[in-house]
Amino acid sequence: MESLSENVAEAFIRRFDAFCVQARALSDGLSEDEFWLRPYPYGNSVGHLLLHVTGNLNYYIGAQIAGTGYVRNRDLEFTDSTKYPKAEVLRDLDAGVAMVNRTIRAQTAESWNAPYSATGSDDPNRFAIVLRCTHHFHHHLGQIIYLVKAHATKRGH
Repeated sequence: MESLSENVAEAFIRRFDAFCVQARALSDGLSEDEFWLRPYPYGNSVGHLLLHVTGNLNYYIGAQIAGTGYVRNRDLEFTDSTKYPKAEVLRDLDAGVAMVNRTIRAQTAESWNAPYSATGSDDPNRFAIVLRCTHHFHHHLGQIIYLVKAHATKRGH
């Protein structure tokens, strides 16, 4: 019988994996230019949102729990004018999710409840920050769906 800790870990891992697959599928239909194009003057591009999600995971889980040493520049996630190849951004997202999954698998009943602190977070423990990161990824996937639909509309699809 699996422990509650193992069940929690597997549920989080399933979500992160599914979100990563969905981000890839949504990006597949975009050209390199569309990936970086902001279809609305007040919004972001798909590329910038994926840089942001990757930075979020690498900082809140990677640096703060896994001890990766990742240093985040949150503002640059939205403003970087470098149009990295879509494949590179998606590869970095994959690597971030793989690191998150390894970190989640390493948690025990005791470590899920370990105190947590990070700049920009009021989450009291590891479980809470992983839950928040799951919601954060899902939130931005919703925005990406909207952006992909906007690009399709502009193409006449």
